[in-house]
Amino acid sequence: MTKRRWAVALAVLALAFAACGGGEEAAPEETAAPAATEAATTTEAPTTVAVTPTQSSDLTFHMVTHSDDGVFWSVVKKGAQDAADALGVEMVWSPSSNDPEKQVQDMQAAVASASDGIGVSLANPQALGPEVQAAIAAGIPVITLNSGSNQFKELGAITHVGQTEIVAGEGAGEFFNDLGAGKVLCAQQEQGNIGLEERCQGLEATFNGEVVTQFVGLDAEPETQINTIAAALQADTDIDGVLGVGPNVAVRAVEAGNQAGRDLYIGGFDISNDLIAAIEAGDVNFTVDQQQYLQGYLTIVFLYLNATNLNTVGGGLPVLTGPGFVTTENVGQVKALVDQGTR
Repeated sequence: MTKRRWAVALAVLALAFAACGGGEEAAPEETAAPAATEAATTTEAPTTVAVTPTQSSDLTFHMVTHSDDGVFWSVVKKGAQDAADALGVEMVWSPSSNDPEKQVQDMQAAVASASDGIGVSLANPQALGPEVQAAIAAGIPVITLNSGSNQFKELGAITHVGQTEIVAGEGAGEFFNDLGAGKVLCAQQEQGNIGLEERCQGLEATFNGEVVTQFVGLDAEPETQINTIAAALQADTDIDGVLGVGPNVAVRAVEAGNQAGRDLYIGGFDISNDLIAAIEAGDVNFTVDQQQYLQGYLTIVFLYLNATNLNTVGGGLPVLTGPGFVTTENVGQVKALVDQGTR
């Protein structure tokens, strides 16, 4: 690799950490990317610096995810594409909308195309695990992202880029303790997603009260989510808190509380414009931020450095992008970055 090309790679890494870094401290035993900024002195977003590659590359990396086209995954995709553009490589985005069979087919297609590296989310590790191992056996480096922090090592992936979902859930439980909640509904928007289940497990581990876990409907069915949460609140008057393990279900918990005539403590996961607005309005108390832009961006950078310089990262541990927390104290600054499409 030329010195100019190395300069681009280093600039890309510096840009990722400078643009998305902050003050959240990760557990000492894991390798962590910076987490969300906890305090803001301004609501203006930082200036974005473009990195232009000095030469093109014939490398092609595949991102095989359980993603849809919603507010969360669009930011992951933007991060991956920004990194690919900066490095002059091709990024093939293969979403499956939570369909394990489709994701298996996409993995097989990536292997058949002799991909230079694959980033894969393991929302369903039973279905995808054999495909990850097949890719590695074919000589293709693999990095897991978003889901799979507890499975990547045994499957032979280089590292995992994301947050430890149980730790993130534990942080949410501590928030509900501080708020004074007594019984929390952990509302899930997908069935069979191990990451969402672990968020609820983490909540149970640290929350001093009682946790009720329930599937409340898909994000594509907003009325079902609202009505299901409202019915749960009416059936159990002791529930005074709702943790939506995604951004949409947390916002819909606000309307569900209104329908049920209940004042609730509400927390969420991840970020959307609607959720940011709800935090600004005081309707939602907090959201857990895993900084998904970094999950796309760093996966491409790490695959690129492995392909060009045989670099590995993590040392057998995940590279953490969270959890950070967005509250009323820092929501203004984060909102400006959401508007840019990088948070």
